[in-house]
Amino acid sequence: MTEMRRIKLSEAPVGARVLVCSVEPGPEGQGRRLEDMGVIAGTVIRVERRAPMGDPTIYEVRHARLAVRRADASLVEVESAPAGGGDDVAL
Repeated sequence: MTEMRRIKLSEAPVGARVLVCSVEPGPEGQGRRLEDMGVIAGTVIRVERRAPMGDPTIYEVRHARLAVRRADASLVEVESAPAGGGDDVAL
């Protein structure tokens, strides 16, 4: 079994479906705020689009759209999501 490459959410390309592995707390609790909005381990996120200057990015999380700044998205570690249509993966 091959190990999936982990990247920061801020590095995921537009159109990608990724699986959240972990969320860092951040210097002022931004990671906790993301978790409060549903960005938690095991959640599938789709990268919808980026603003013309590259920041913020729109992500679809559990059928909601969130605009997240690059600095905050860099607190989230993700890997490629498994094939399928679900929003969450059983852990």
